[in-house]
Amino acid sequence: MKVFQRIVELQNELFGVRKEGKKIGLVPTMGALHEGHASLVKRSVKDNDITVVSVFVNPTQFNDKNDLKNYPRTLEEDCKLLESVGADYVFAPTVEDMYPVPDTRHFEYPPVSTVMEGAHRPGHFNGVCQVVSRLFYIVRPDRAYFGEKDWQQIAVIKAMVKALALDVNIVECPIVRDEDGLAKSSRNTLLAPDERAIAPKIYEALKSSLDYAKSHTLEETKAKVISDINSQEGLDVEYYAIVDGNTLQDVASWDDSPYIVGCITVYCGKTPIRLIDHIKYKG
Repeated sequence: MKVFQRIVELQNELFGVRKEGKKIGLVPTMGALHEGHASLVKRSVKDNDITVVSVFVNPTQFNDKNDLKNYPRTLEEDCKLLESVGADYVFAPTVEDMYPVPDTRHFEYPPVSTVMEGAHRPGHFNGVCQVVSRLFYIVRPDRAYFGEKDWQQIAVIKAMVKALALDVNIVECPIVRDEDGLAKSSRNTLLAPDERAIAPKIYEALKSSLDYAKSHTLEETKAKVISDINSQEGLDVEYYAIVDGNTLQDVASWDDSPYIVGCITVYCGKTPIRLIDHIKYKG
């Protein structure tokens, strides 16, 4: 496995790979890797001849400076994990390498980019599109792999790929959870032991709502999930949206769409740490 920091060095390496007609898979990450990331890399290794994993904490997608400052950075450990699961190249650029000049491009893909995370984290998806589009131009992958935990992000990236007519196939991979149900996330490493102990209550409430929804209205189900989570000391729901799985727009009843998903963001602990998750009700 080779590690590259400079864009030109990675591109020179990939030029030879592409010339041989080999397929390239890309797994974009912000590091602090876990089993969820490993599952994406394994899928890419299976699907492609060469797998590139980017490790870059992208400043343009953070609207909270403290969140950016505190985001875990563990490149040495990340590289050990990536080598163990078969990655070929790691791309770990500096901010100066990725943004030699400020990126003034503006990406907006309503309605999928303007609701939920888009509404609560202004500029977040613009930053995501900035860095992912840069990575696509640099690596020119045949396939790119994203975890379904960041479910809305996948919808935004697909919209960007379509709008920019990029020749890359977006591959969605299932959420990986700990045994207690908590979705694997780099932010989980920031949780204190007592916070980590209560965090699984988020998925517990979502999962239990599946049966509840069979005999209750959408609004009743939504209220129950929020109440169940907020009743746990140390958890505070920022929003819970039950939406059409394609448009990401709110639905008023279970009959409004054949594809319905509940998306939640919860603050956990005193710091607090922002955790996201979702559950599929229909479709």
